[in-house]
Amino acid sequence: MSLLSLVTGLGALGAAAAYFAAGPERFWANWLLWQLLLLSAGLGSLFLVALEHLTDARWSIPLRRTAERTAGLLAPASAAMLAGLFALPVLYPWAHPGAALMPHGAAKSAWLSAPFFSARVVLCSALWLLAWRLLAGGSLEQDKTKAPALSVLARRFAPFFMALFALSVTTAAFDWLSSLEPEWYSDILGVYFFAGIFLAGLASVTLLAVHLIGAGRLPGVRFDHVYNLGGFLFAFTVFWSYIAFAQYLLMWYAHLPEEVFWYQRRLEGPWRTAALALAVFHFLIPFFALIPRDAKGDLPRLRWVAILLLGAHFLDLYWLIFPVLGPDPLFSWPEVSFALFFIGAALLWIRRSLAQGADMPIGDPRLEEGLAFRL
Repeated sequence: MSLLSLVTGLGALGAAAAYFAAGPERFWANWLLWQLLLLSAGLGSLFLVALEHLTDARWSIPLRRTAERTAGLLAPASAAMLAGLFALPVLYPWAHPGAALMPHGAAKSAWLSAPFFSARVVLCSALWLLAWRLLAGGSLEQDKTKAPALSVLARRFAPFFMALFALSVTTAAFDWLSSLEPEWYSDILGVYFFAGIFLAGLASVTLLAVHLIGAGRLPGVRFDHVYNLGGFLFAFTVFWSYIAFAQYLLMWYAHLPEEVFWYQRRLEGPWRTAALALAVFHFLIPFFALIPRDAKGDLPRLRWVAILLLGAHFLDLYWLIFPVLGPDPLFSWPEVSFALFFIGAALLWIRRSLAQGADMPIGDPRLEEGLAFRL
């Protein structure tokens, strides 16, 4: 047994013990946090793959297999979401007995019902996995057949996926996050969640790409290719910050009771420190770190910025979810156990994917053109 497998197993034991020692609410809050982080890395990477096909990008072709591999995290994420359905009667007030009598109950009962919620989770997961199979599986098949028709199929499917992605990500944001406090709502929560998802996917792809370049497994990939990943990281750091501030500003200005209570809970007491940390680690540090042109293609800098952004996305999800458990942040051995289990499982999945197929889409007829890309 490898050290990584051992750490993952110990994390699983600790997470299981947390159910009994720390209570089901804390257990399922941790599970929800990590399933959404895993989903973010996988779905954000798949969005990048589809975006490359949609725009017929050349620079990204040598790096596309890296994104396809990280998109494979959708498989364990989907399994985690199905298990996460058991959190409904524990974390979600609308799933409690007598919820129809609550102020939000009558207006939202048609949408917030356990059977319909479960159906949406199953449908979204199935559609994401189908899209991954078509885009990533088709790319691996093309390595064997060299058939240009598979590239054409991916480009034709990409616009359909974008529409599917927009609807499904918005649905997931409202279902898993907003309905934790069903009396609250935000019109741009779906966009906010998308910004975090894509940034997490970009960071995951960047980390894996830097690792493979350092191992000599991506020959021909140069500054010009990596620069575009750094540019995307920089752009979506700004975009996430803009959406986060816009959501807060609109609710602060309107000052509606059904909206501001949500921010009040997250901006008072110890949670204010977490909000300030988000501003620093999710925006200020990566923003200034990536401003210089050369920084966007500097591999060591991209590595630590990507790690920082993944950590910041974790903090963002923690700040969104954990205030429902109480006024004070919780972080001790249950949270560490979940981290060991989910990070270990993700790395085991990625290690398995690295042994399948070539490190570049060698069957794509435009690969040579992609390798010749210049800024």
